[in-house]
Amino acid sequence: MITNTLSKETQIRLLNFFNESIEPEEMAKTLRQVNFTLALGVMSEQEELQNEINKLRDSFYWLNELAETLNPYLDLE
Repeated sequence: MITNTLSKETQIRLLNFFNESIEPEEMAKTLRQVNFTLALGVMSEQEELQNEINKLRDSFYWLNELAETLNPYLDLE
């Protein structure tokens, strides 16, 4: 598990982003929508997406992890 901490500058940029640009819950929703679209594209065997399937798999995982961090949805009982 990675235990690096974010730099103060990165923390400030993230806080500014979520305070000025988009709410965390809305960002989580957007990330889930993107993941859904990517998954549909891969499942429909679009050739250009199939060539990038390993990158898409990793991206899907990390985008979902970020969405869950911003607004837990899948962990709710």
